Amino acid sequence: MVGVVSCSFTPKQKSNEERQKLLIDLISFVLDKAHFDARVLNDEFSEEVYNAYLEKLDPQKRYFYQSDIDEFSAHKHQLDDYIRDKELDFFFQTYERFQQRFAESKLLYKSILTKKFDFTRKDIIDVDYEEIPYVENEKQMKQRWHKRLKYSTLSTYFDTLDQQEKDLEKNPDQKTKSKIEIEEESRKITENSVSEYFDFAEELNEKDWFAQYINAIVETYDPHTYYFAPKDKDRFDISMSGKLEGIGARLQKKKDNIKITEVISGGPAWRGEEVEVGDVILKVKQEDEDEAVSIVGMRLDNAVSLIKGPKGTKVTLTLKRVDGSIEDVDIIRDIVELEETYAKSSLIKKKDKYFGLINLPKFYFNAEDYNSRNAASDVKKEIERFKNKNIDGLVIDLRNNGGGSLKTAVDLAGLFIKTGPVVQVKSRGARKQVLDDNNPSIVWDGPLVIMVNELSASASEILAAAIQDYKRGIVIGSKQTYGKGTVQSIIDLNRWLRSNNNGDLGAIKVTTSKFYRINGGSTQLEGVKSDVVVPDRYSYIEIGEKDQDNPLPYDKIAPAQYSNWSNLVGYEDIIKRSKNRMDKNDQIVLIDESAKWLSHRRNLKQISLKYNDYKEDIDKNEKKIKYFEKIEDYKSNLDFSSLPYEINKIKEDTVLGEKRRRWHENLKSDVYVDEAINVLEDIEVEQYKANLGVIPEEKVHE
Repeated sequence: MVGVVSCSFTPKQKSNEERQKLLIDLISFVLDKAHFDARVLNDEFSEEVYNAYLEKLDPQKRYFYQSDIDEFSAHKHQLDDYIRDKELDFFFQTYERFQQRFAESKLLYKSILTKKFDFTRKDIIDVDYEEIPYVENEKQMKQRWHKRLKYSTLSTYFDTLDQQEKDLEKNPDQKTKSKIEIEEESRKITENSVSEYFDFAEELNEKDWFAQYINAIVETYDPHTYYFAPKDKDRFDISMSGKLEGIGARLQKKKDNIKITEVISGGPAWRGEEVEVGDVILKVKQEDEDEAVSIVGMRLDNAVSLIKGPKGTKVTLTLKRVDGSIEDVDIIRDIVELEETYAKSSLIKKKDKYFGLINLPKFYFNAEDYNSRNAASDVKKEIERFKNKNIDGLVIDLRNNGGGSLKTAVDLAGLFIKTGPVVQVKSRGARKQVLDDNNPSIVWDGPLVIMVNELSASASEILAAAIQDYKRGIVIGSKQTYGKGTVQSIIDLNRWLRSNNNGDLGAIKVTTSKFYRINGGSTQLEGVKSDVVVPDRYSYIEIGEKDQDNPLPYDKIAPAQYSNWSNLVGYEDIIKRSKNRMDKNDQIVLIDESAKWLSHRRNLKQISLKYNDYKEDIDKNEKKIKYFEKIEDYKSNLDFSSLPYEINKIKEDTVLGEKRRRWHENLKSDVYVDEAINVLEDIEVEQYKANLGVIPEEKVHE
């Protein structure tokens, strides 16, 4: 293991260049020794790093000219040699050229925004940045910036004009602004937003840009290997501490966009119910400022610094929804309440029968004292409470669960099986390790359904795969889960140094192992394929591990020895009945139609800059959005309530009561939960058939 390898680096002098050489040397060593699938430093690797780095510098191709790229390309197949030799000339060349082009662009955008935009003539902007070429000359560069600025201004122009028309309907006597005035104001807002971006970017120093170069190298290994510069490591440590102050959402930068990847349960964004995973944040406005700041193209940490803030203050986010609509959302910042990241349960009543549902947001644990509280022990307590209510079946909801502790996943699987292997783990150069449940007690031996979706990852996939491989229960959800079959370790780079005069060097997150199912297959890329496939809004969107850059490959190892659960009978009939129900379910058909439309909208690469065309497109979208609002009208015939112990808590905690009330309302509108209960009833029916040879009349289920 890399942790026991002796290594020391002693820098000769203190300077940025010496620090950068030290980082290159140290990170190369750690990756070579620790990464599960260490790359060979050759011309192919060099080209991948080259392309990734240029994309980080100029993702929308609005700074560099083709002549710059032609000049840089001489280094395309030399970066592997530069890394070995700690040669930094390529970095300095690109960094200095970028600074030059950046300064030129600053003058360019100001010049463009002094002139009125014509929204009446035919004009198109191509947003397929991967495919558009670099510009050849200054004229083309000016055209590219003109379209980008015109697009930004058109968005504000339309919003302002649209709002004025709506206000006029309410109050025909109110004072209005002319289109000329609105265009001028919209242009000014664009100028201020772009100026803010340039101001932020100019604050970045050479160390910040070098971190981008480092990450172009390390992310070539796989999408989960990442270098944390010191301030990034500090933020990572804060996020791991479990206490967040802000809006309660996790963000990710993809090209120039800041996207919401998780809405944290219990946080302000979650409470407002107006922010969703997949939303792109375009602008941020503080309550004490008149204008919003565009964060398109902004560094993630700078965007986060704008979005977060003291408890009780208001921030307004301009969001681009997954359907393409633009909307402003006000959020009052707060301390994110961690209790909602823990397991929670709901008692479900259907006619005269009861079922239990446990929602598990992550596989959490206390690193300092595992036995104090973890996901497995909490789920066990909830199951025991459900058993006191004599439930007929249990649902474990792992949707949107990105994973967590490996040990917790193993312990949780052990609640449903007698003994046996749960997952196999393999590290580079080591024999596989089979992690077993050694506790013969079974906490729940009744009908079991595991719910998943495309965002169920890592430890979630371990649990779902184990339940599926043992045929212990039915997995219901998306076509497949996320497909992250790897584990990462955080390595503090400073601990590898005997002496260091270069300050804090940060840390690196390295993929060190791969998970494998007990049947021998990897969950990497393939994920876990649901037994019962139910379409959702992500069905046709590229959102999994296989859609990331440089994912590790799928492979297999020898299976572990295990025996199937004997009590799940009629497996094929259960799945067949579920499929028949879904084929006849209008709600499922509507959701699938909506998912296809969302995918179509996201794949549009050309946008009209003519006002009438732009408005027509938005009007069509709004009609579609209104049509799909019928999805929210669905109500099941299930009743949801808290368990007695939580009802007592709610008497003292009105906030908790409101959270549970809202959660239960959402569950009642959740067609997937409805189908999970149907599947539990089918499992029960098959058990009666197997045990008695006949189905009692009260157990008949259609």
